[in-house]
Amino acid sequence: MLLAFYKPFRVLSQFSADGSSNDTLSGFGFPKNVYPLGRLDADSEGLLLLSDEAGLNNRLLDPSAGHGRTYQVQVEGIPDPAALRHLASGLLLQNHKTLPCRVQSLETEPEHPPRNPPIRFRKNSPTTWLEIELNEGKNRQVRRMTAAIGHPTLRLIRVRIGSLTLGNLAPGQWMELDATARRQVLGAC
Repeated sequence: MLLAFYKPFRVLSQFSADGSSNDTLSGFGFPKNVYPLGRLDADSEGLLLLSDEAGLNNRLLDPSAGHGRTYQVQVEGIPDPAALRHLASGLLLQNHKTLPCRVQSLETEPEHPPRNPPIRFRKNSPTTWLEIELNEGKNRQVRRMTAAIGHPTLRLIRVRIGSLTLGNLAPGQWMELDATARRQVLGAC
């Protein structure tokens, strides 16, 4: 079984509480014996896969498997083209050089459900939405990457894994993937 879930803000990518005020996956009515494939931190939103199939975790998360993950990221300020090229070429973060990635500045704000609570709004501080596609996923990598170019992340939403998108899922909703959707995630592996 392979499930797609729209993980809301302030929800942990785990079933057990960690002592924080964040919710866990246990409140969303998932079938027994599923576990998350990868993670999104509590401050991040978007597509999270869950499964009861052993071995899928390695097939999806190994950078050599080439399962791209696409994020739409609202950052503080307006990155210039040099900052975006630097972000795309790979950055040294805590003794790890990130792999090159695809980065583009979005001309219009993407349509996403409002976040509760909303991000802080400052009239004199512009924001920019970026789309970033990675083939790796280190702990809080996107947030550390945007901070490294001087544009901290305000909101982060994973919108695609492989060629599977969030589609019409709303925050907190999940669905079991059919054979076609599984191929969108797993490809030929």
